[in-house]
Amino acid sequence: MSKKLPFSLSKDKSFYDSLNDWLGDLFYDEFPEKGLDCRDEQIFMSFQIEKSLKEKGVLFAEAGVGTGKTIAYLLPAIAYARYTGKPALIACADETLIDQLVKKEGDLAKLESILGWDVDVRLAKSRDQYLCLKRLEVAKSETKAAFIQRIEEKIPSFVKDIQSMQRFEPYGERSAFSSVTDEEWQQVNYQATYQCEICDVRNKCGQTLHRNYYKESADLLICSQDFLMEHLWTKDSRKREGQMPLLPEVSMLILDEGHLLEYAAQKALTYKVQRQTLLNLVELVSVDGVQEKTLVMLEDLIETHEMMFDEIEDLTADDTNERMAFSLNDGLINLMKKQVMLVESLMEEFVFEAELYVIPEFELRMTEEYLDHYLYALRLLINKNAGIHWMEITDSSETLVIMPQMVRDILKETLFSQRLPIIFSSATLSIKNDFHFFASQLGIEKYHSFHVDSPFEYDTVMSVTGHIVTQEEKFKETKRLLEHSTGGTLILFQSKDALETFQQNWNESESIRIAFEGEKELSTLIKNFQMRELDVLCSYHLWEGLDIPGNALNQVVIHELPFPPDDPVFQAKKQLSANPTEEILDPYMLLRLQQGMGRLIRTASDRGRIEFFLTPKESTYQDTIQEITPVPIRWK
Repeated sequence: MSKKLPFSLSKDKSFYDSLNDWLGDLFYDEFPEKGLDCRDEQIFMSFQIEKSLKEKGVLFAEAGVGTGKTIAYLLPAIAYARYTGKPALIACADETLIDQLVKKEGDLAKLESILGWDVDVRLAKSRDQYLCLKRLEVAKSETKAAFIQRIEEKIPSFVKDIQSMQRFEPYGERSAFSSVTDEEWQQVNYQATYQCEICDVRNKCGQTLHRNYYKESADLLICSQDFLMEHLWTKDSRKREGQMPLLPEVSMLILDEGHLLEYAAQKALTYKVQRQTLLNLVELVSVDGVQEKTLVMLEDLIETHEMMFDEIEDLTADDTNERMAFSLNDGLINLMKKQVMLVESLMEEFVFEAELYVIPEFELRMTEEYLDHYLYALRLLINKNAGIHWMEITDSSETLVIMPQMVRDILKETLFSQRLPIIFSSATLSIKNDFHFFASQLGIEKYHSFHVDSPFEYDTVMSVTGHIVTQEEKFKETKRLLEHSTGGTLILFQSKDALETFQQNWNESESIRIAFEGEKELSTLIKNFQMRELDVLCSYHLWEGLDIPGNALNQVVIHELPFPPDDPVFQAKKQLSANPTEEILDPYMLLRLQQGMGRLIRTASDRGRIEFFLTPKESTYQDTIQEITPVPIRWK
């Protein structure tokens, strides 16, 4: 249900003229009267967004830290949502940043308090952020681990009771199970192979209840960019199958930390084939009464599947990276072609099996859904130029991963072809105010852009020190920095492997209260850090979006320069570039480094220091880094 506009409309003025006047009244009169500090950069950004609403185009809004970007886009977004009768969609970089946006002391709560508004804001989290009741039952049968009981204690009574569901509340979000580790959560969360549409507990499923709830949002709908991409990618197919799209129709799109959209798009379009999954599904459908012909096909399917993974395992035997690259040789291609024919024949046979009602419907549908996914992935691989591929270990099982090489055409068709206002908001969309690199990566040809600097006087509130040390000396130097720190420290790592190496070297008996990403749900660790329950937070994800003002964070340590990983994704990008260092590697590192440094000063009263490490080999980047650093670097 749409809500009342925060200003009146008249026949003499268009909505956009009235919105312009209203924004002026707020920024120049009402906000100052109520003690809200407004900045010229913030006001300029808000009016630029108002202009983009009218033109229904793409806007690159690059505004430095402290500009007040959130309030600048919330005001026109809420008004436009109420004018159109459709919610504005805000897509954050990841799930953690969704919670940051709606926290009690955040900008949205501030607007509601000052203006007396009641803003209808609802969260649409990715499907893997919800508990799966079916997988929980499987986990219970396989393990007696304590985390299972902790999860069950938080499941509402209506889920277990056989009663009318006239009264219920959404439940089952990842953030509700703060003591559960990421590894434990992977055993009970939603998984794509489970057929939600025919699940017998679907009406009591937390994910279903959340989806029904957030689709009724009147003002704001907030999701991750990953989930937005999944919605765009599955929208047409879900409609063809008689299902509702994952997200409702919206009036506009705001991409908070919009510089990360390309990576979210690639992730959403990725196919994963886990070695163990097919074995488990074949076991489920190999029940008494299945035709002999079908059983023989299932045996052949498993045999070829195992041969295929054995071959890939041999090809990746010497690769120690998290994403293990391999080449497609003739033997592997032939195995995949054979497997495609086996799957196609088996799918035809399943049509007859369905008519016999021997295989339970849920298990049959789940297997068919997975085989469709499996078939598409193999066809992508056989067509060598269609995707990027690698092997990784997921949930202790070998997993074949296939990702489309370029997402520009897909984004152009599914997103940028719409007459929809699209706002990219970030402090780092350009390199030295040049937006060409970012626009070209997404295939955006027509856009408006602007850049405004941070209003903070950085030279009086922060210092930046660079240390040139060997890889072996980093741990000792980092420990020294922590021992002399009087406030909270955020240590940013280039990768999960780098963080885990540091964690292995850390002595738990140290007096410093330290936490590492992955030990608990990330938003819980952030809250603990903000409440001064932790001295140090170590992360490889929090290069952007983290907003912790005050002394809770007064030191940021850049443990290594955030170059992209040497994995198949960036190898493919480098192959398409004439100068990969200048066109791919350095721009990625510089944008991410700017984001990481931006975690320190969040308000005009903040003070602190940035410490970062370069190896002797990386010392050639001293001048380049100085160009993006707000104050002179003191080198050690």
